[in-house]
Amino acid sequence: MIALPENTRHFLHDVGELSRFAARFFVEGLRPRYEVREFIRQCFVIGYKSLPLAALTAFIMGLVLTMQLHPSMVYYGVGAMIPAMVGIAIVREIGPILTALIFAGKIGSSIGAELGSMKVTEQIDAMEVSGTNPFKYLVVTRTLAAMLMLPVLVIISDAISLYGSYLGVNIYERVSFYLFFKQIFDYLLFMDVVPAVIKTFFFGFAVGIIGCYKGYYSSKGTEGVGRSANSAVVVSSVVIFILDLIAVQITDLL
Repeated sequence: MIALPENTRHFLHDVGELSRFAARFFVEGLRPRYEVREFIRQCFVIGYKSLPLAALTAFIMGLVLTMQLHPSMVYYGVGAMIPAMVGIAIVREIGPILTALIFAGKIGSSIGAELGSMKVTEQIDAMEVSGTNPFKYLVVTRTLAAMLMLPVLVIISDAISLYGSYLGVNIYERVSFYLFFKQIFDYLLFMDVVPAVIKTFFFGFAVGIIGCYKGYYSSKGTEGVGRSANSAVVVSSVVIFILDLIAVQITDLL
């Protein structure tokens, strides 16, 4: 029998534990009692407080992308296609991915550090002793809030990014607001928008469940808290790219 390397065994163990953790999320999420008040609070913390960073990043992305593309597209005689090209690129791919990565960096690390601190200070154990279900109160609410808020952030970020693109075009030439967005929506198809929004629910689930998992099973004191926050961001980012690759393949088949 061939022994697997230690790193491989550790990776497979983590995958198995994370899968079991995710399965428990679905079981606990469907079972009453529902922590509605905590869920709403997490939507505010996870969604509303992430909006300024996501909006600023989206605006700069749309502006810079347009400014970078404009000289080359004008040189090749297709400058009029800039709104359509930028619109499709942002809505289909750049907007969801970039916003999800920003979300993973801010929310994934925050959840991992918060739950990790609660774990090493035995607050989670105290919740169990007091009769509160810590998994439902801490994990289910945060993961559901991440699933709900990331698509909203992506839609808002796409709109802000397209506005940044509009300003970028007007740096070089005069284009009306109506004409710019009319060209975008003339070329933007139903199958460009819907899959891009649907996959963000899975991105949000990945960020929420991985951040909760890393924090919920944190150990080794304050060092473990930092490690949980860091690994939550890294793993979430990798999983986002993997999910995006799968989503692209499914969209192409449809």
